[in-house]
Amino acid sequence: MTKRITFDGPVILGAGLAGLSAALAAKMALVLSPTPLATGCSSAWAQGGMAAALSGEDTPALHAADTIAAGAGLCDPKAVELLTREGPQAVRDLAALGAPFDRKAPKDGESDGFVLSLEAAHSKARVARVGGDGAGAAIMAAVIASVRATPTIEIRENARARRLLQDKTGRVIGVLAEIDGALVEIRSPAVILATGGVGGLYAVTTTPAQVRGEGLGLAALAGATIADPEFVQFHPTAIDIGRDPAPLATEALRGEGSILRNADGRAFMVDYHPAKELAPRDVVARALHAERAAGRGAFLDATEAVGAHFPHEFPAVFEACQSAGIDPRREMIPVTPAVHYHMGGVATDLDGRASLPGLYAAGECASTGVQGANRLASNSLLEAAVFGARAGRAAAAEGTHGGEPVSLEPLPDLPDAALQTLRKAMSRDAGVIRDAAGLTRLLAQIEALEPAYGPCPTIVAARLIVEAALARQESRGGHYRSDFPATAEPLRTFVTLESADAAVRYAAE
Repeated sequence: MTKRITFDGPVILGAGLAGLSAALAAKMALVLSPTPLATGCSSAWAQGGMAAALSGEDTPALHAADTIAAGAGLCDPKAVELLTREGPQAVRDLAALGAPFDRKAPKDGESDGFVLSLEAAHSKARVARVGGDGAGAAIMAAVIASVRATPTIEIRENARARRLLQDKTGRVIGVLAEIDGALVEIRSPAVILATGGVGGLYAVTTTPAQVRGEGLGLAALAGATIADPEFVQFHPTAIDIGRDPAPLATEALRGEGSILRNADGRAFMVDYHPAKELAPRDVVARALHAERAAGRGAFLDATEAVGAHFPHEFPAVFEACQSAGIDPRREMIPVTPAVHYHMGGVATDLDGRASLPGLYAAGECASTGVQGANRLASNSLLEAAVFGARAGRAAAAEGTHGGEPVSLEPLPDLPDAALQTLRKAMSRDAGVIRDAAGLTRLLAQIEALEPAYGPCPTIVAARLIVEAALARQESRGGHYRSDFPATAEPLRTFVTLESADAAVRYAAE
């Protein structure tokens, strides 16, 4: 018999920065984490830092303009304005919790003294970092300590959502969770999805294996509207040493002056974009893909830009390289594009509300419209903190528990062998460069999985990405169609699982 728990605050699925920011803002919450805290979430792996207008030379308006330019016409200006306006205080609040951002003596007119890095497509140095490339882990350590010190926040580790519970009106009334192997019915006034992105659906990714679109699939199967699922960001410089997931060579290395070269030592970015190494991520990713496809290889040369300073300026990158027998102080680092971030997700308003009553989403699994078609570097941790807190406050105000659940049946899991086959197919046909032939082949492969394994959230997430990619007959941001290389009218994708069976529905921003 399934155990039943009733909780008066929001239940939060996921314990990355978005989920824990929501919990702190809600003040009373139940957090379900599939892994021990600080593991299994992309937030803890983030290297670059948090982008915000923290210097006297910068403003939220400049940050907003850079975000909108990178988003390739699909950003929601209201969401971007909110993010960039609230961003500086979000960084200061995390610093107050104990996040050890790198500091220096502040200049006249400045009070913080944050060390700020320049990253691709930013017009100003505005990325606050920790220990060069350790921002995510350090920020998460501070937030976790604060959460653990809050007695009204309950944490259940080794807990996975197996279904969103809904009453006969469609309202989300809780979650069916598997906790330490046992099914538990958890009833609550609101559920916040903070489950991360879709990297684990691809064979080459920089994200934890557990992050494979389950929140997106759970929401879609409940009937929620999904926005922009086709927009997947590929980080240009994953370290190509045959590891799954692939270690990341942070973009801050290129901000410091590192050069992308082919096997002959030629700096090739001059052929692709005037900004060269600091071009938008989608441009750099396609350049690396092209060089590798042509057999010329791709390497990041930081020997002069960083050199002997590697061990203390970029310790995570240095350790990853050393583990594979590479000394980045003297050798070039082999790199490859890898899935890094999902711009699409569960469609929400600016307070995290999804299209279903009682359901909220925050962080990478949500689509507020702030990231557009191509996320600006280091805006992800910022979005998690800002919109996670907003979702937590809004969800905490929900007062009703709703009716009885229509179904208590857990949704099926995709067996590992089938998942690995799907990952390879997604990288092959829904990767950096796409076309109708590959996407059609991939969609047929996904559709063949459904009768065998049922409505698995991972299969549903993959199908939504592929169907929307096939329907978007243009190239924009992270979505590049070799058979439709031109850019068309800037329309966002809004789709439900029911409407996706027929056609993807577009709506003007």
